[in-house]
Amino acid sequence: MLPSENVIRAAGYAPPETPFALVEKRRGAVCIAAADARALALGIGPGLTLADARARLPELAAIDHDPVADHALLEWLADGCDRYSPMVATDGAQGIILDITGCVHPFGDEAGLVGDAQRRFNRQGITSALALADTPDAALALAANGDGRSAVAALPVTALRVDPETHLALRRAGLKTIGDLAGRPRGPLAARFGTAMPVLLSRLLGEEDVRITPRRTPPEVQVEARFAEPVTHAEIALATLDRLMRDAATILSDRGRGGRRFEAALFRSDGHIARLGVNSGQPTRDAAIIARLFRERIDALSDPLNPGFGYDLIRLTVPVTEPLIAQQLELEGGGVTDAELAALIDRLSTRLGRGRVRRFAVGDSHIPEQTAFELPVAEPGSPSIWPQRETDEPPLRPLHLFDPPQRIDVTAEVPDGPPRRFRWRRTLHEVTHAEGPERIAAEWWKRRNGKGLTRDYYRIEDMRGRRFWVFRHGLYGVEKPMPDWYLHGLFA
Repeated sequence: MLPSENVIRAAGYAPPETPFALVEKRRGAVCIAAADARALALGIGPGLTLADARARLPELAAIDHDPVADHALLEWLADGCDRYSPMVATDGAQGIILDITGCVHPFGDEAGLVGDAQRRFNRQGITSALALADTPDAALALAANGDGRSAVAALPVTALRVDPETHLALRRAGLKTIGDLAGRPRGPLAARFGTAMPVLLSRLLGEEDVRITPRRTPPEVQVEARFAEPVTHAEIALATLDRLMRDAATILSDRGRGGRRFEAALFRSDGHIARLGVNSGQPTRDAAIIARLFRERIDALSDPLNPGFGYDLIRLTVPVTEPLIAQQLELEGGGVTDAELAALIDRLSTRLGRGRVRRFAVGDSHIPEQTAFELPVAEPGSPSIWPQRETDEPPLRPLHLFDPPQRIDVTAEVPDGPPRRFRWRRTLHEVTHAEGPERIAAEWWKRRNGKGLTRDYYRIEDMRGRRFWVFRHGLYGVEKPMPDWYLHGLFA
């Protein structure tokens, strides 16, 4: 039903009384992938070819099936189910599974939670079948085959997720319900219908519980505020978010931890969810700093927060935390503290974008272009420890490297000697001084595959005093008959 209702929600393609079906090509034939309730009631269902369907129902309307749009709708509905539990997963093309253990308090009991979810689905024009069970497999089977109140044993054998041939074989053997299978020895069932049969039966009966894999990892810290009446003023929503930040800061303080990422979700009563996230360069639990980051994040949005019909749930989570111990305040007269610098970086990252403010980190490699790399400054990780120079001599390697190195034409007095002149970007450079070579071998695992070549680096200076870092790629006559030359960097 979800694909057909998605079409109806999108724009109403045809008169209300016209049955329609969603079609797609399968092995060269146009087949029905889904149909609306009226077509299903007339015997038009998935798998039937469009020609056969119109032979039975000439007025049947056909629309191209869009599985991407159906998946987007299912994900949107699953997002809305986050209001009930952090453990939400999708199943197939039309199923959503929730683990509501310990999540029924705001609704009174499980029946209250199911009733609230049913009402919200109905407001979105979505037909839903909800069921409660001890295991995910049992809940899915009850929802797909019953009204949610039946016993698992009373379900037909088609509730087992096996191929249709197995269903037919079970019915021919006189096994029509799950209860008929439950009392049978599992060994003969495995021998007759395959080893997967006993496992699926155990999951359906609750004898083997397989936990769901949630779409989002449950956060370490979560606080929320629910409203009896939807909040229609953005200022009240922001004030509530500030209060939640203080509550989260208290929890983090009790645990001796600080947050590296904070995420806010504002659930609107019509199903829309506004999600905001900010990152911190260092662990923090300062509610004022977090609030300022969120304010700047909101100010940077192209579309401001729109309460619409009102927010009925506001949630703040801290998905990434790190240990944070109390720090000594700097004495009067000191310079800029680490906390002040971190606050500045956080504000810039929030205002300009997380990937815009970057830092260098040390790479564990002797290959020049792999000894350092850049990453977002707010990216969690250990601080880089750069090698210290012990002399005041000029740097042996340039700060600016080309990626990739640029090919140059070189003339040398001897094939394995330093360059005497080279051409780069159509300009000829006469070399007056040369230092080197500095030999850098390739990684041994690349040399084994015949791809890695030795590099001989030279620091050279031309007649105008410009200094370059060049290398010969390959040992002359050993690794390559005529090695190529590359310009890798420029000295300041």
